[in-house]
Amino acid sequence: MSSRPTLAAGVLAIGLLATALAGQAPAGDPPWQLFLVAAGSDRRAAREAFDAIAARWRDGYAAMFLDVARLLPPPRPDALRDEQPTPGRDADPDSGSAPFAGRFDFAPANLQPRGADTRRRIIAFLEQQTGRRFGDDLLAGQQWLWARPYAPHPDYAAFKAALYGQIDPAFETFFPERVKSAIRLDEIDWGGVRVNGIPPLRSPRTITATAAKWLRDGHVVFGVEVNGEARAYPKRILAWHEMATDRLGGLDLTIVYCTLCGTVIPYLSDVNGRRFTFGTSGLLYRSNKLMFDEETRSLWSSLEGRPVVGPLVDSGLQLAFTSAVTTTWGEWRREHPATTVLSLDTGFDRDYAEGAAYRDYFGTDRLMFEVPGIDARLKNKAEVLVLRRELIGPGARAVAVFVDRLKREPVFNLDAGGRAFVVVTSKDGANRVYERGTHSFARRDPDGHVRDSSGHRWRVTAEALVSDADERLPRVPAHRAFWFGWRAQYPDTELLK
Repeated sequence: MSSRPTLAAGVLAIGLLATALAGQAPAGDPPWQLFLVAAGSDRRAAREAFDAIAARWRDGYAAMFLDVARLLPPPRPDALRDEQPTPGRDADPDSGSAPFAGRFDFAPANLQPRGADTRRRIIAFLEQQTGRRFGDDLLAGQQWLWARPYAPHPDYAAFKAALYGQIDPAFETFFPERVKSAIRLDEIDWGGVRVNGIPPLRSPRTITATAAKWLRDGHVVFGVEVNGEARAYPKRILAWHEMATDRLGGLDLTIVYCTLCGTVIPYLSDVNGRRFTFGTSGLLYRSNKLMFDEETRSLWSSLEGRPVVGPLVDSGLQLAFTSAVTTTWGEWRREHPATTVLSLDTGFDRDYAEGAAYRDYFGTDRLMFEVPGIDARLKNKAEVLVLRRELIGPGARAVAVFVDRLKREPVFNLDAGGRAFVVVTSKDGANRVYERGTHSFARRDPDGHVRDSSGHRWRVTAEALVSDADERLPRVPAHRAFWFGWRAQYPDTELLK
């Protein structure tokens, strides 16, 4: 349990402070607690808090009000004014524009009374201070905020800790006073679950391919091979857990699956001689999962494998990663007859049927959480294969290739950052990227081998393309992502469609 005073006690104390400050305009930032008073159920204290905040207003304060408003129930549809539909969002028609209003069983208890009315008052105040009309479209408010220079309240982290701490006290540990951050804290959003509310699989039980009678050839798996040891992580299991800490090929791995952005990345759990145990924070950045390490409680980007909030920021740590391929169980099993696969005996009670997890989300192109911008060159959840810029070369742009193009061109030559690559796509859609040096590749044979422009055959392996003359072209780690999620993190990505 947290030793921090309860929000109710804090509201009472700061309500007296709000009364004392009403009608004054002293220099400096208002106490962060006043923003919670303004969101409280005491209308008089709230008015005084609004007055005190207005007297010292800066646009960066909008982040705190938007954070609160997103946790409050929206007004009834017939009470909304000037609300405009927002394309690309998974808005519940019965719950206004808040993406998770009414979906979860818990929210800050002190913000529940008269929540819809409080939300209206917050939005009206924001409109008055900013001169903008948002209606109940919180996304419009966020987009307006994110387009402005980042200038938050100096105690914004403390505010965020207090607010999210009402959902789960464990959230407080991610936002200590004046926490270091490599990303905008106002873009960190609650994902609707508590810390490790989506439980990681720890050293999951595995079985042989022949024992996995419940898997059908067409079921989707994420295949990983390390030092000659192969393992399949069925999507139907991993989607319920989004993380598995495992050991494969003599290495400790953290397999991270961001279901919202469609990305599976196997990271090495050791970096610079330090071993980290990762968990699911329950928080998102630009619709991308933020994981955390139990050792320091730093938040890490699951796309970049680096700490972005907490004591490890500026440490220079970045997790190395290997490749995962998205394919079918039938193809993976045929190519890796000695593979192991996760068992259904996970220790958790879940519906592990194919397609059961995130069925509604995967079944549409709508988003559940906001991102700064949408790039309509592809649908939001169109899959792309990405080559990360740090693997291409200094100063290079990331490259994303539309997966449908790779299906049409199963041997795909590309150049990026002065380097030459080839993407080889299997019959069932597994993508593997290799350095190609001075070679140019022309086609794939029915047996899976590829031919270069001179007609020479090359074997496709987990580590390299290998010619009949035993020349080896090394594999380059790559992974898939939903276009919207990748582009939100790397807007300068070069798209090949």
